[in-house]
Amino acid sequence: MTPDSDSRLNLLELKCRRPVEHLLAGEYRSVFKGRGIEFEDVRPYAPGDDVRAMDWKVTARTGVPHVKRYVEEREQYFFLLVDLSASALSDSGGTKRNTLVELCSLLTLAALKNNDRVGLILFSEEVELVVPPGKGRLHGIRIMDAVATFQPKGKGTNLSAALNALGHLARKRSVAFLMSDFLGDGFEDELRSVAYLHDLIAVSLLEPQELKVPDCGLVRIEDAETEEVRVLDFSSGEAGSSRSEALRRLMLDCSVDLVEIVAGEDCVAALSQFFRSRQRLVADETGG
Repeated sequence: MTPDSDSRLNLLELKCRRPVEHLLAGEYRSVFKGRGIEFEDVRPYAPGDDVRAMDWKVTARTGVPHVKRYVEEREQYFFLLVDLSASALSDSGGTKRNTLVELCSLLTLAALKNNDRVGLILFSEEVELVVPPGKGRLHGIRIMDAVATFQPKGKGTNLSAALNALGHLARKRSVAFLMSDFLGDGFEDELRSVAYLHDLIAVSLLEPQELKVPDCGLVRIEDAETEEVRVLDFSSGEAGSSRSEALRRLMLDCSVDLVEIVAGEDCVAALSQFFRSRQRLVADETGG
């Protein structure tokens, strides 16, 4: 890293650490608690032990009854899958990328604050960069720097490739945020497969004009990924809403939580709102 980039990353860390320390870390912990148990070792059977925990192989080998001992899993694996296609970074002012950088920084710091391991997958029409899960401040800085500065080779969007990469990288149940504008297709099967095995959250990055499409008739638009020029009819003012509705239905069908965030929006408020809604859902399911 150059001195300028190092200074910029330090400022970004300072900007994001305060809301993480005072708000997001606690909400993150309440939503993504470590789940399950992990095998540790075996010990001789004692009266009152659950017979379902018997280790029959060790018992047969030693001639002495042994049971398996487990410890609670607290450490989690947390992955960021970030779309760096041309459409996801198409605005001239860089607002989309700045929003992605801030989102990833907040989530990375919150996960590391809770002693989780964080990994990163950057993708366009192919997987461009993989950072294996790790811990510590320097690892977090590496992830933040990659999201902020990495220059992708491809322009297209291949969500299937990113989801498949997660499937190969995540050896145990993990939490994963898939951040994209979702201007791709043919990824439904991979989405369902990953959502079945992992806690997958989709973050749809929107542009302000997608919330309320102007009623302006026929408009010539250049596709940022293919450079193809198309003529679209905006006379109904609903051209963008149908795509958003289709995405919501897909995520609901695949049991994937969906967070919609507008480029330039307050990322802290958006994440806090999601964590709180997720926390209420968990409480309802458990009767808490």
